[in-house]
Amino acid sequence: MEVFKNPNYDFIGFRRKAFIISGTLILLGIISIIAHGGLKYGIDFTGGTLVQIKVEGKVVDISQIRKYVKEAGIPGAEIQNFGDKSTFLVKYKTTVQEDPGDLVKFLSKKLGTKVILERTERVGPRVGKELQRKALEAILIGLLLMLIYIWIRFDLKFGVGSVLALFHDVFITIGIFSLLNKEITISIIAALLTIVGYSINDSIVVSDRIRENMRKYGKIKPRIDKLIETFNRSINDTISRTIITSFTTLLVLIAILIFGGPVIFNFALAITIGIVVGTYSSIYVVASLVVEWESYMAKRRKKK
Repeated sequence: MEVFKNPNYDFIGFRRKAFIISGTLILLGIISIIAHGGLKYGIDFTGGTLVQIKVEGKVVDISQIRKYVKEAGIPGAEIQNFGDKSTFLVKYKTTVQEDPGDLVKFLSKKLGTKVILERTERVGPRVGKELQRKALEAILIGLLLMLIYIWIRFDLKFGVGSVLALFHDVFITIGIFSLLNKEITISIIAALLTIVGYSINDSIVVSDRIRENMRKYGKIKPRIDKLIETFNRSINDTISRTIITSFTTLLVLIAILIFGGPVIFNFALAITIGIVVGTYSSIYVVASLVVEWESYMAKRRKKK
């Protein structure tokens, strides 16, 4: 199955414009983060309160719980089912001075049935800072391992290009979340790591085809124009596979965005943004960075 029949697009020729697009998105993300005074972290990172409640003798929809919790003076609370349909987890920031007992009484009154407070936990700011550090470490270690793997399998140039593309994908996703004023939670960190794994898969497919097409040159360094021609041919060879893979993944993500509900919405949104940006970077960023590297090295060799 092919989306394009014998494609022959000059992807590498568009690389300077692609760099401008990427630079603009990254700059907008940086401006947004600075304007908001940093990233907006969820209670996993900032500290907060977790309340587990159980509604007795009545089937209650989660949307009702969400509505009444907001009416109780706790905006922005995270609410999800826990175990069965009558048990709920309510998480909110510690800045909200709300006694869990008062919340339970309010819900009992609104629902017209007994609500039991089963568990209350508090996450302190110190634990939140520790989670921030570990989340950053997880992403950086993931990028480092990707660099080592591609360096061994292909070349240092492809390794550096791929890791820069991964950083590009992750940062743009975070920047868009900042622009939308959405919180960074543990589930979003999981989404970012998923994006890293998905994006590197596309980059490896393109890099593998480039390596196959470069074998005909042996140990001879091809001219830059021949290098660009080879890279373009390789990307065109894999473009149908890249588009089909991304499109089928997006179909599932769109279904989750529409029908998954608010609990999983931000997670699905982060992966959706990452898939779109990752597909773009696999086509325009990785190979383009390698071409720029080779072009720079060729100029140095010429001067010598």
